[in-house]
Order: sequence, then C-alpha cells, then structure tokens
Amino acid sequence: MSTPMDAFDDVRPAVECLDLLTAPVAAALRDWRGNVPVEQVRYVDTDPERADTAVLVEHYGAWLLEQSANCVVVAGRRGGAVTLAACMVLAHTRADVNGVVRRHLGARKASFAPAGTATGESGMEFGGITPIGLPDGWPLLVDAAVAEIPHAVIGSGGRRGKLIVPGALLAGLPGAVVLEGLGV
Repeated sequence: MSTPMDAFDDVRPAVECLDLLTAPVAAALRDWRGNVPVEQVRYVDTDPERADTAVLVEHYGAWLLEQSANCVVVAGRRGGAVTLAACMVLAHTRADVNGVVRRHLGARKASFAPAGTATGESGMEFGGITPIGLPDGWPLLVDAAVAEIPHAVIGSGGRRGKLIVPGALLAGLPGAVVLEGLGV
C-alpha cells in the first residue's frame, strides 16, 4: 500500500521548515509535547490553490482521500457560554456536530464556528487549520478511524503546505479525546 509520502517529491521533517509554518504551528513543533517523536511530523510544500482536500487529491492522486484528515473548528453553546473545539475526521467523512460533538461538549447547540472566529482564535488560515498548535484549553476530538490510520495528510496551519503525521500522533496531542463515530 502506498503512503502519503509517496505522492510528493519533497517530504521533510516539519522542524526543518518552521519558517514555512504559521506561528502557532511552528511554536508547537519547537516546544513539542506529543506522544510520538516530533521528527515523525513531516512537511510537504504544496500550492495554496490546492489546500482544499478535493483539489489536492485530484492533483496528487485520488487514493490520498483515504489517507487525509480534516480539522474543523466547532462552537458549542450552552446558555451564554461558547466552547470552541477542533474535530479531526477522515476527509471522506464529516464531523457529527449535532450528535457526538454536541453531546461530548455538553452543549445545547453546536455548529461549525464562523471562519473568522476559527482563524482569529487559532492563528491559522482557513483551509489549513491543523490540530498541532491549537490554543491551550481547546478540546481536540479525534475520530477513532483517524487515530488508527498509519499516516494522515493534514493541514499545516496555512493554505500552503501539508503535514503528514501518524494517526497515533493526533490521538496523543494535548487535550485530545478519541471518539467512536465522530466522523460519519
């Protein structure tokens, strides 16, 4: 079986590319606290026009869809309180925001966070948000299928470039909770 690294010409350890990453992602890699060695986080330089998963897989190979994961920011509301959280689901699924996410956050209502909120609060670009470097205190909900994938193509914090990481790395990030059925 091919790995995501096979689709790209230049795959480097992300710690060698900190200048190409957004500030929160670069800081998280410099101060790594994950359960997998930081050297297993790899960076591939891609055209910002190919940041969206559908365009990326169309260009690099449809087989990458099964090995890609998306990070979406959600807002859970209860009373006047809003909780922002990130959800990692396989790219060919969608986050069960009104079921699994809402219940896990203990919210009365949950929805995708507005783009301006997601980017403003995370310090990342829309279309490139990644779980590496999220603000402290944000819950990170990881679908069990993502945690089990050998390697996943994910955002790099910006529209330019992608990270390739083991699924176990995502499950071991600070604040991560692995949930069955998050991706439907």
